[in-house]
Amino acid sequence: MHQSQNSDPLHGVTLQHIVEFLEGKLGWEKMGEIVKINCFTKDPSIKSSLKFLRKTPWAREKVELLYISEVQEKPTTKQPTEKFVWPDITK
Repeated sequence: MHQSQNSDPLHGVTLQHIVEFLEGKLGWEKMGEIVKINCFTKDPSIKSSLKFLRKTPWAREKVELLYISEVQEKPTTKQPTEKFVWPDITK
């Protein structure tokens, strides 16, 4: 029997993982600029952020949306800075 894939990007992802991922990728300062909540700007910690986000649905939703946007962000491909030149092997 074929099981359908769950299309929810937050399926199986804990709030703690979300906060730790964002803190590692963006840092508290950038997180506080994007989602303007005090638990990211004033003496931030994982524990205080989790406590606040679990009690505040609107803030949790914003953080979850930020997580989804960061996870789905495609890495930019670097363009070569110089044009490739084949080495001269006739010497």
